[in-house]
Amino acid sequence: MSANGAITHVCETSGCNSEAKLQCPTCIKLGIQGSFFCSQSCFKGSWDSHKLLHKKTKTPWLTQQLDNYLQYFPGYSIVQRAVTQFKNISGASDSNSSQYNPWPYYMFTGSLRPYPQSNKREVPPPIGRPDYADDPNGFPHSEQKLRGSTNIKCLSDEEIEGMRVACKLAREVLDEGVKAAGIGVTTDEVDRIVHEAAVERECYPSPLNYHGFPKSCCTSINEVICHGIPDMRPLQNGDICNIDVTVYHRNFHGDLNETLFIGEVNSIARNLVKTTWECLQKSIEIVKPGVKYRDVGAVIQKHAHSQGFSVVRSYCGHGIHQLFHTAPSVPHYTKNKAVGIMKPGHTFTIEPMISEGTWKDEQWPDNWTAVTADGKLSAQFEETLLVTETGVEILTQRRERNGQPYFTD
Repeated sequence: MSANGAITHVCETSGCNSEAKLQCPTCIKLGIQGSFFCSQSCFKGSWDSHKLLHKKTKTPWLTQQLDNYLQYFPGYSIVQRAVTQFKNISGASDSNSSQYNPWPYYMFTGSLRPYPQSNKREVPPPIGRPDYADDPNGFPHSEQKLRGSTNIKCLSDEEIEGMRVACKLAREVLDEGVKAAGIGVTTDEVDRIVHEAAVERECYPSPLNYHGFPKSCCTSINEVICHGIPDMRPLQNGDICNIDVTVYHRNFHGDLNETLFIGEVNSIARNLVKTTWECLQKSIEIVKPGVKYRDVGAVIQKHAHSQGFSVVRSYCGHGIHQLFHTAPSVPHYTKNKAVGIMKPGHTFTIEPMISEGTWKDEQWPDNWTAVTADGKLSAQFEETLLVTETGVEILTQRRERNGQPYFTD
């Protein structure tokens, strides 16, 4: 304070005690008290240290301004996504997020982030493997020969028995992966256990190197719809995690997946997972000779919509036997154009992906991980099915608890 009672300020530049009348304009905008300098040269000379003060204050202030702005954009929008991304970058939404980010240019839809991955696992040479296993690009030559064909193979009794064995082993392998999953366990560890369980049963883990996929199973967490790549991220309390396992045994593939609760999950996640399981069960109930494959989607969508959820459209069930993916295609939404009628000897999967918010999806830059476009939760269940003379046989069904899923344990 000056001799006449007026308030005076001292320059904040270290070592300068001159009277200061210039105040930092950014500090004024952010409501930071002080920040006076005697001249532009002192202000510029102190900038490197002074700007740190802005960073400490700016994040909550800007977040609040963006939140206020959102009131003019109800529902999901590019503005909302930008706000979410800013909060994630600033650390406002997830204090435990990894610092690892291989795609700094990518705008994530939700809070999940990629973590580093371990090296590709090896399968001992004596174990039989599909044609893509040793291809440099993982190209499934046998599948590509039938690409575009809508002809659905009816398996012989011998081939059906081969499918039964492969699917039984696939269920056992998934069971081992489920036992390993829990709070603090990485999905890479789940992948290791799945890989070793497959090898112990003389199976090749079908996802490994399929079109170049780097792991032995898929682990899809929270907003990931499907094809999540196992990595070093520890599973967290409140996560939902889908484990998708396929094994190749003596020329046949068996495919299934389940979504698990990790610790205590919220009511939305519980209802979503329960509804997804019910969608699968209701669709299996209609499987029998004479049913059109396109009818499966109507059953699934009706139930999903009744609970306020949406059905992902970009991915569908598929035929499976000696080939990992083949005809028929089995969409999970109504008014689809799937071709084919169920006949005894057909083997295929139904694997509905049900989302909390929008049905739309996008893909991470790894070219595999499919996520919800709004960053909200998605769940999935899958079984491999055989059409019999009188109905259906669930080849991958869990033997314990009358086939009930793990989330009910």
